[in-house]
Amino acid sequence: MTLYFTNAQMIDPEAGTVTRGTLQVEGTRIAAILPDGAPIPGDADSIDCRGKYLAPGIVDLGVKVCEPGERHKESFRSAGLAAAAGGVTTMVTRPDTTPAIDSPEVLEFVTRRANEAAPVNVVPMAALTKGREGREMTEISFLMDAGAVAFTDCDRVTTDTKVFSRALTYASSLGALVIAHPQEPVLSQGAAATSGKFASLRGLPAVSPMAERMGLDRDIALVEMTGARYHADQITTARALPALARAKKNGLDITAGVGIHHLTLNALDVADYRTFFKLKPPLRDEEDRIAVVEAVASGLIDIICSMHTPQDEESKRLPFEEAASGAVGLETLLPAALRLVHSEMMDIATLWRALSFNPAQRLGLPGGRLSTGAPADLVLFDSDAPFVMDRETLRSKSRNTPYDGSRMQGKVLETYVSGTCIYKAS
Repeated sequence: MTLYFTNAQMIDPEAGTVTRGTLQVEGTRIAAILPDGAPIPGDADSIDCRGKYLAPGIVDLGVKVCEPGERHKESFRSAGLAAAAGGVTTMVTRPDTTPAIDSPEVLEFVTRRANEAAPVNVVPMAALTKGREGREMTEISFLMDAGAVAFTDCDRVTTDTKVFSRALTYASSLGALVIAHPQEPVLSQGAAATSGKFASLRGLPAVSPMAERMGLDRDIALVEMTGARYHADQITTARALPALARAKKNGLDITAGVGIHHLTLNALDVADYRTFFKLKPPLRDEEDRIAVVEAVASGLIDIICSMHTPQDEESKRLPFEEAASGAVGLETLLPAALRLVHSEMMDIATLWRALSFNPAQRLGLPGGRLSTGAPADLVLFDSDAPFVMDRETLRSKSRNTPYDGSRMQGKVLETYVSGTCIYKAS
């Protein structure tokens, strides 16, 4: 089957360009990129993009799907539908489930469920230590054979440095990617806000931004010692950026990411104790937010993700200190990220590099490119379409979004996986 996307503004994050033209898809792959106005066969199937953006589907690194154990919060089916509606064609799922994904048997179960239920690509990560308890490393080699693309204990920091260094050494010998949460665990324990005058006035337990810097410094030292491939899941403070820059300059195999909420919200948003704004790490000061956005624009921070973390109503409708951390983000990732473009903090090709190309490259996945031979995982979207976010319309089972009621711009029109349309806006 041949399909032509005509009259499209094509975002190529690999080249950093936006060009008007026609994209030709043959079966499951991109066959050619044709100049604007190029003739196509009269009987061919074609889609007129009407000058809207056509881009590689988003590769979302760090999605929590609550199977096994908590399907009432999110299932592969509901997460997959939310991803499709948000232009996410590949979900890279976290292992912080109940039980944790720490054995080949659990990983194979999850992979089978994902393939049965989700309309998008699902690639799983596995736990770095058994039960994510930081005491004994998992069978990294066997888990890689079962399909794990990276290893992480998510927001649990391995406090035993000897255990962590052994895991990094073993992962290094296998070429496995380790993803860690840079945070000094004792300082950050129980924190619900970032320390400062605002947190004091609100009476919230807080953590200094230095806790992130301290955690990253430790991890960098261990990466230098072991030669491991390392990714920091979220860098959210200006204090951590010089250390990250030095590590990259010194040639260490380090990349870093940031969640979309930390790029578009700040510490003042928790003013009314709205628990949908309670995240881990907590929202930062505006100066930190701007510094991190600039780090993404410059390429110092490589990846933007949704950090999709479903929580049910019972977990969130509690006093701010006691409420569970996290927010859903699969459907809101694109319009929230476009705020950075509309505010002229970065161009759309740079944004797409962080959303799609860089995560695919870091994980060794074939997507994230708009070039001949690449998978036809595509998103067609209108970057300017305005709407008011209503959480009741979200396809996720949990609807804990901090953007509820916000005015946003950017709507997904169609989403394709392997050349097949899996979502079309009504």
